[in-house]
Amino acid sequence: MKLTIYQVDAFADKLFSGNPAAVIPLDAWIDDTLMQQVAEENNLAETVFFVPQHDGFHIRWFTPELEIDLCGHATLAAAFVLFELMGYEKDTIIFYSQSGPLKVHRDGAYIALDFPSWMPERVMDYPEEVIKGLGLTDHLGVYKNRDYIVELETEKDVLSVKPDFSLLNRVDVIGVIVTAPGANSDFVSRFFAPNCGVPEDPVTGSAHAQLIPFWSEKLNKTKLHAFQLSRRGGELWCEQEGDRVIIKGKAVFYMKGEITI
Repeated sequence: MKLTIYQVDAFADKLFSGNPAAVIPLDAWIDDTLMQQVAEENNLAETVFFVPQHDGFHIRWFTPELEIDLCGHATLAAAFVLFELMGYEKDTIIFYSQSGPLKVHRDGAYIALDFPSWMPERVMDYPEEVIKGLGLTDHLGVYKNRDYIVELETEKDVLSVKPDFSLLNRVDVIGVIVTAPGANSDFVSRFFAPNCGVPEDPVTGSAHAQLIPFWSEKLNKTKLHAFQLSRRGGELWCEQEGDRVIIKGKAVFYMKGEITI
């Protein structure tokens, strides 16, 4: 069996920045175990597979360790491959996923993701490894939706976090997020998911499905500009629209190859 594979840097406007994703179009689903093995071999934050379904595509995302329910950067990468490399002619793509239908459309030079809005709620009872694993002595609050979110005071505080992945690996969620107001943006964040095989994710769309409603309410504005402060870095333009969020970014093509199995 031979599979075409693309690699795309998502939420980036130049190579070697943003978040790299492997994109593998399929005509029909292959075995789940095989998809997980391919994702492990690729060893990127996500490998995304999709097959034609109805008027769009069924999409699935795999980290090196497990399948997850939502991934922004790999969805952006998949849309980029369809729009720019596979000749998809419509302006909007519908991806059917574990998290419901996801619409993706062109917006000038950007690709816009229409994702569910996951408002986090403040929690007082959380594993001690959340704070200890971030090496924090102080914070403004802990919140939870799919992931734990720890609010810090400044962008400098977010940059200063030195995670202990052996402790964060014990936290039974997809990831742990740290966030604060940005010095040159509305907010900044970092995202850690060691139990998924992704110690620090460069840019995380699914984290912003939680961060956008959080900061939209806190800042009393619906249009937001965000940076994810990983080593590679990522820039996102965000909007809160009722029970949905819009996440916009660019993508850059890196390579196309062939997998032989």
